[in-house]
Amino acid sequence: MRWNRWKVWGGVLATVLMAGSSTVTAAAAKGDVLLVPDRVWTAEGDAAHAGWAVLVHDGVISAVGPLSSINAPAGAQRIALPGTTLTPGLIDLHSHVFLHPYNETLWNDQVLKEPQDYRTLEAAAHARATLMAGFTTLRDLGTEGAGFADVSVKRAIDEGMIPGPRLFIATRAIVATASYGPGPRGFRPDIDLPGGAQEVSGVDEAIRATREQAGHGADWIKLYADYRVGTDGSTQPTLSLAEMKAIVDTAHLSGRPVAAHASSDEGVHLAVEAGVDSIEHGYGASESTFKLMKQRGVAYEPTLTAVEATAQYFEHYVPGQSEPTARMREAERAFRTALKLGVTIGNGSDVGVFTHGDNWREPANMVRDGMSAPQALHAATDVAARILRQQDKLGRIAPGLRADLAAFTGDPSTHIDDLKQAAFVMKDGTVYRTPQNTP
Repeated sequence: MRWNRWKVWGGVLATVLMAGSSTVTAAAAKGDVLLVPDRVWTAEGDAAHAGWAVLVHDGVISAVGPLSSINAPAGAQRIALPGTTLTPGLIDLHSHVFLHPYNETLWNDQVLKEPQDYRTLEAAAHARATLMAGFTTLRDLGTEGAGFADVSVKRAIDEGMIPGPRLFIATRAIVATASYGPGPRGFRPDIDLPGGAQEVSGVDEAIRATREQAGHGADWIKLYADYRVGTDGSTQPTLSLAEMKAIVDTAHLSGRPVAAHASSDEGVHLAVEAGVDSIEHGYGASESTFKLMKQRGVAYEPTLTAVEATAQYFEHYVPGQSEPTARMREAERAFRTALKLGVTIGNGSDVGVFTHGDNWREPANMVRDGMSAPQALHAATDVAARILRQQDKLGRIAPGLRADLAAFTGDPSTHIDDLKQAAFVMKDGTVYRTPQNTP
């Protein structure tokens, strides 16, 4: 599998060589572009509209509707996208651009053996692969031992130095002392190892870490409400309610939302009580805890694909051939419970555990586990934009919103697996992929 990653690296090098200035562009970010697919799925309903088109002006959507109703200015560039459905650019709310699949390199070895400079270059390659797959926005939830390097990757994307999705970053993430890898278990106690996140003990340290990460550029604050710290390796709460509430209150004072890694029922419940804005994973959450999430308006990112991927790597699971593992069944139960209760569910995959650019697997797994295709598309567009507090800019195809758009062969609003292959990608009015320049 490793050779596929070198193909991505080659794409990054080609980007630099071909662009000359800063970005890969098939159409300028300024001016008018008329996009003519077979169908347009706007996220303002469940069905795609046949015969519709979208007009973009200077990076902003200026018109959407039947092709005959759109008055494109003279000189507008027309891009025909036959056989495709145009959608809003997709959003993945749980990514790790500094990680790559664990069947290539185990997590410990990535954190301990890959230098931060190397991992930052990897992140650039991963960002490009993600964008070319039609995912134009990521919430990246922790650099996993790469410090504040996500701040620089985000800046390089924003300034056009490298191609990539819009990034909303969480920098280092916050964990309880001695609760997260690579140490302390399994290593000599006299070795001072780099950590996968920032460790805190007590309210004062929790507040200090939150302020430090915000000051360095975090858009979101991420905390770990639980982890595998039980005497038997079981998942147990780590941060106390007081520590989590201090993090949440401090983050909210600065206008930053908080995401909580939480897999156990008690961990999820504590995090919701502390006032977090989203729960990541939530596999062990009970129905009563999901009801509390619904009551408090806490969003849920189920990361079904991370469970599937680790089952493939470590439990010999083969999609379409094997029975789901116990952990996959647990994740499915949680997902179906949240769906039944009407909890806000956003598309969050934990990509990095699996290959960047394969983000489409999460909406596909959401459909496998009970969502309709339109529900999964909403989770990856307008619902995700609301969770990000970006609903006035992203997530729909509507006049006045940023021109973040993707087209897929077929119609993912009826067949979600059609998200597997993007035929066209535009971010902020700049075209990064067309059927003619597909890598």
